[in-house]
Amino acid sequence: MAPPFEEKTSLDPSQTPPHQTLSNAGAVSGKSKVTIVGSGNWGSVASKLIASNTLKLHSFHDEVRMWVFEETLPSGEKLTDVINRTNENVRYLPGIKLGKNVIADPDLENAVKDANMLVFVTPHQFMDGICNKLVGKVNKDVEAISLIKGMEVKKEGPCMISNLISEQLGINCCVLMGANIANEIAVEKLSEATVGYRENKEIAEKWVQLFTTPYFIVSAVQDVEGVELCGTLKNVVAIAAGLVDGLEMGNNTKAAIMRIGLREMKALSKLLFSSVKDSTFFESCGVADLITTCLGGRNRKVAEAFAKNGGKRSFDDLEAEMLQGQKLQGVSTAKEVYEVLSHRGWLELFPLFATVHEIAIGHLPPSAIVKYSEHKPMLSLV
Repeated sequence: MAPPFEEKTSLDPSQTPPHQTLSNAGAVSGKSKVTIVGSGNWGSVASKLIASNTLKLHSFHDEVRMWVFEETLPSGEKLTDVINRTNENVRYLPGIKLGKNVIADPDLENAVKDANMLVFVTPHQFMDGICNKLVGKVNKDVEAISLIKGMEVKKEGPCMISNLISEQLGINCCVLMGANIANEIAVEKLSEATVGYRENKEIAEKWVQLFTTPYFIVSAVQDVEGVELCGTLKNVVAIAAGLVDGLEMGNNTKAAIMRIGLREMKALSKLLFSSVKDSTFFESCGVADLITTCLGGRNRKVAEAFAKNGGKRSFDDLEAEMLQGQKLQGVSTAKEVYEVLSHRGWLELFPLFATVHEIAIGHLPPSAIVKYSEHKPMLSLV
């Protein structure tokens, strides 16, 4: 494993950001230490963003730990060894240097030890198991942020990932969502993101300074559920958009699907959480994320292939073939949304969401994506 990164000793005062005097806002006294839980495509990009800032800001330790689910590469080497030797995640973000202060660690408990700021960025279906492993291993004053787009469905109803983290680990958790296709941010193309927070604006601003770069512009809003549900539900709409592309139905149809999808996103969010703000849907996490995901995300891409194959090849097969170890979120989220809608008797209110799931499991053909409107939604409620 790579040695600990050497701490900074001096900084030109002219380079000192004016906001670095923020207190640690709930973290232990002294410098904040960051660990990233996850190392896929987006996790690796997040590590690059964060590592560039911890070197500049004196309120943070230089070293950024990144927990890596260990894999053996075709060369026979361990992925963590290669990341620490080359400063590059050759599996999920080849060709991009992460920062020499990023240390890959295959041991989850060791990676989070001594950290007081945790960044969670893994496929949402793995989070329950990860949190179970971390129970009792993190201090109650640790601050967390989730970059995860998805939800857990339990008997009592939907559980957002930020709530799962807060409830299982007993810590505060913000969220970061936005129009963020990872590979574009990796090569430093201009992007935006939104931090959602509950009450502590100071810790929200600390997350903003940790992620913000000249090419990655972050703002904060006091609406965790709204920000997180936008990031979650837009993946279901992106599946619908990909089906339209695969059926070669054109831009007018795709725009209609995106508009109706946004309407269902907003309606479901506000039915689930009355605190959700209308204005959140006009932030980067809302309409901007919906647009970029429907134009260029992995959910759109795989759904297009699914439609071109007439629904005869499963999403699981296409995911394995096309994404090289990355995970779709839209199909599993559509299933979870369907369970919520079914349990609460809301299926007729959300025909687009319901139809996406029925197509994904083979109950309807891909062409049904534009026939769902035969089911008349109760627009007065939506």
